Amino acid sequence: MGQLRSLGRGDGETGLIILGLDPSLSSTGYGLIRAEGNRLTHLANGQLKTDAKDPLARRLAFLATQLDALLADHAPDSAAAEEIFVNKNPQSTLKLAQARGVVLMTAARSGIEVAEYAARLVKKAVVGAGNADKAQIHFMVQRLLPGVAIAGPDAADALAVAITHAHHLASARATLPR
Repeated sequence: MGQLRSLGRGDGETGLIILGLDPSLSSTGYGLIRAEGNRLTHLANGQLKTDAKDPLARRLAFLATQLDALLADHAPDSAAAEEIFVNKNPQSTLKLAQARGVVLMTAARSGIEVAEYAARLVKKAVVGAGNADKAQIHFMVQRLLPGVAIAGPDAADALAVAITHAHHLASARATLPR
């Protein structure tokens, strides 16, 4: 696995660039933030969409290609993805799992560490309640990243994953011996 780059990035900026991912076959949300201590800055967010009419293999390959381009454009230091949840529809759960596998593999193949967080933990970290709804997540992401224009619910969830990861990284650094 790759290591996190130091806080001095060599591009005139400091802090860690964190990529949050909310995997889905139809619309994988992504959110990029810069974490400098407790300060979080929005860099980008959006949705990586696939065409439902295409065969599954083509959709998965296209998702990987889009994520490869995103990783090349933004060179994140770390990534985090939401863990899978079991859907009522087994077919939907399988498609989600396949898309999530592509997302994890593509990010890891780029040499960055990929953390995984349960949806309930993300909601608790961002909203303060593990049963928060999408509207509450969207609201809190806007509060934590002032001025952000969120590209949709999948992007809001991905930004929430990135924020959660930033908090966990900061907590881990705070407990390291000096």
